[in-house]
Amino acid sequence: MSKSRALGKIYSLLIFLFLYTPIFILLLFSFNSSHSTSVFAGFSLRWYKELLYDSATLEALKNTIILAVSSSLFATVLGTGAAVGIYSYKLKWFKSSVLSVTNIPMMNPEIVTGISMMLLFVFVGRLIDKTGILGFSTLLIAHITFNLPYVILSVLPKLRQTDIHLSEAAQDLGCTPLQSFFKVVLPSIMPGIVTGLIMSFTLSLDDFIISYFVSGPTSQTLPIRIFSMTKKRVTPDMYALSSLIFIAVLLLLILVNISQVRGEKKKSIKQI
Repeated sequence: MSKSRALGKIYSLLIFLFLYTPIFILLLFSFNSSHSTSVFAGFSLRWYKELLYDSATLEALKNTIILAVSSSLFATVLGTGAAVGIYSYKLKWFKSSVLSVTNIPMMNPEIVTGISMMLLFVFVGRLIDKTGILGFSTLLIAHITFNLPYVILSVLPKLRQTDIHLSEAAQDLGCTPLQSFFKVVLPSIMPGIVTGLIMSFTLSLDDFIISYFVSGPTSQTLPIRIFSMTKKRVTPDMYALSSLIFIAVLLLLILVNISQVRGEKKKSIKQI
């Protein structure tokens, strides 16, 4: 047993090293004083300063953050409503059919989704006789579309864990069905909603393929900006920007986990 445990720990350590070594190297070279990506010449904040003067990158970052926040909020609201609707279906075959259709955007290759949505937007643009339809609005619609299934799959398990008699009891005590949902059901499924929101935000922040096909010349996102730089040379200030994004997402996840742990402790105390 001791040998198997030791091997298990070594295997886990190797997996973590494989996953996080590139990120650690990125963080290290974001403080490099030279342009080199293989030799660390010395500690410096040079590239963090250079980032402040890169107006094109900062504009792409602003577009990416606005897009990620807005698409994740819209997808969370729509996905939560869709999950409640799917959960309330009585016919099992119909419910399974809807879930299968919902999973298609996740299983479908992103390049297929990107091309099909681009063709759809261009077709709609020709119907309404509008040129240059691709822009921030098409990006927002596309991101909401591929984020929806992740929100639905995050909320549905929490709905299954919720006691249906709680909503009925709230209605017996005088609440309307809508009031019972917001006062009883919504707080119980909130962890799933928050998980779906975070997943939507990170997926939108990271997406390149779909964004590449549905974006216009005035709506460049950060992944598209970095891809355009690879045709020449990626400047080291991208290391600094990527490090800042990684730290921000890491802090967000830590705060969410802390709030969930505190919520679970409060629930256990109330039950006692």
